[in-house]
Amino acid sequence: MNSPLDGLPPDLVRGLTSPRLSRRRALQIGGLSALGLSLAACGIPAAPGSKLGLHAAREQITKFWMQHAKNTGQLNFENWPLYIDVGKGNDHPSLDLFTKQTGIKVKYDEGIQDDDSYFGKIQPVLAAGQSIGWDIIVITNGIYLDRLVNLDYLIPLDQNAMPNFYANASPLVLDPSFDRGNVYTMAWQSGMTGIAYNPKYIDREITSWEDLQDPAFRGKIGMFADIEDTPNSALCAIGVNPETSTEADWRKAADWLKKQRPLVRKYYQQDYVAPLSKGDLWISLAWSGDIFQANASGSNLKFVVPKEGAPLWTDNMCIPVHAQHPRDAMTYMDWVYQPKIATLLAEYINYITPVPATQPLIMADAKAAKSKDDKEFYTQLAESPLIFPSKADYSKLHRYRVLDSAEEQVWDSLFEPIYQS
Repeated sequence: MNSPLDGLPPDLVRGLTSPRLSRRRALQIGGLSALGLSLAACGIPAAPGSKLGLHAAREQITKFWMQHAKNTGQLNFENWPLYIDVGKGNDHPSLDLFTKQTGIKVKYDEGIQDDDSYFGKIQPVLAAGQSIGWDIIVITNGIYLDRLVNLDYLIPLDQNAMPNFYANASPLVLDPSFDRGNVYTMAWQSGMTGIAYNPKYIDREITSWEDLQDPAFRGKIGMFADIEDTPNSALCAIGVNPETSTEADWRKAADWLKKQRPLVRKYYQQDYVAPLSKGDLWISLAWSGDIFQANASGSNLKFVVPKEGAPLWTDNMCIPVHAQHPRDAMTYMDWVYQPKIATLLAEYINYITPVPATQPLIMADAKAAKSKDDKEFYTQLAESPLIFPSKADYSKLHRYRVLDSAEEQVWDSLFEPIYQS
């Protein structure tokens, strides 16, 4: 199946799908034709000298969705492990309910272990013009989502088929900096990258990224073997907003991490929680949802959004080009933005839900719970700043730096050697 943008000049495609034109993007385009200038005045660049205008491009997208106006009755959904509700029989109640309400059967798979390896797996298939076999994939904002967009490997969403999204989505996931206008993405869940520590071994309050530089914690500090969270956290540590950072800022952040390296026990993937709970680590870079889940399972860890600020990330539902059931994908993506469905997911996933209206519904479930354990869990969930961050925490959160291909090479050369060596 072809993308609705097939046949359009790549520059026009990228312009069409970027409703708000950044200054950096405007400088990159340069030399616009008369047509391009007229479109740029509306905030939408076109390819230099292109004979296809904005109207024609929009018509092509509209035509695509008109050709796929009806559900086929099948949806293939690939996600990360343990990232959807699970019932007593290891089924997924929300998917069963979706099938019952829409008649769409769902093939569900947990084949995404990380963005890097998953992109490496699907890129050759998409480049060959073939279907990867999935209608929805979940990708974190950052380098690999940017690549999928820039390579035209994602289908623009049908904006007329997103009523629940626009009625119920949090401002956090509406018009995000990495996908202006939600052209390609609808958030699945979000999370904060901050500091977690074990108060059994640290008897003072942790408030700053500088606490991860304290020689008193030598050999007890955990960091991530990660090209996005670790660098963006370091940028926050030096007082820079990652979204607007420069190459000079990146070099300062890399120096900060190099200074810290002799104190670090290990650069972890997703296996830092157990050593933190046991005391092999005392303090670590951490994801908010992991710490909530650990504490709900009996740990006693503390999570902090440092005073200098912290990264905020979002895992996003996307439709890859050549998807076989794009309308079924649109139906599901909007369906999960109903507050009751979002509540069903939030009560299991335990990350920042994209639907704020879930909070009173979770509290209602706490009041209705028959067992003491369930009542305590739902109350903890509804009141947790890790699931529903405070306004003070939100004010300190920043998105990842969006990189073009040339910037990405510099970024990688600065940060990869720190955790790989």
